[in-house]
Amino acid sequence: MSPDAMYCLKLLESTGIVVVPGSGFGQVKGTWHFRTTFLPAEEDIEGVVDKMSVFHSKFVADYKA
Repeated sequence: MSPDAMYCLKLLESTGIVVVPGSGFGQVKGTWHFRTTFLPAEEDIEGVVDKMSVFHSKFVADYKA
């Protein structure tokens, strides 16, 4: 599994937030990202961004080299 696919799967499992691995879109070799579309109501966006931020901080701490 590519690193970005693993990140996306763990984000989904942890938060329920769905994003798509960038590796499926011909990204530059050795780089990783995801793609997303924001569909929550405007008043919910801050909470979604907060969930993503908390998840990312934990992910980086868990998998840092």
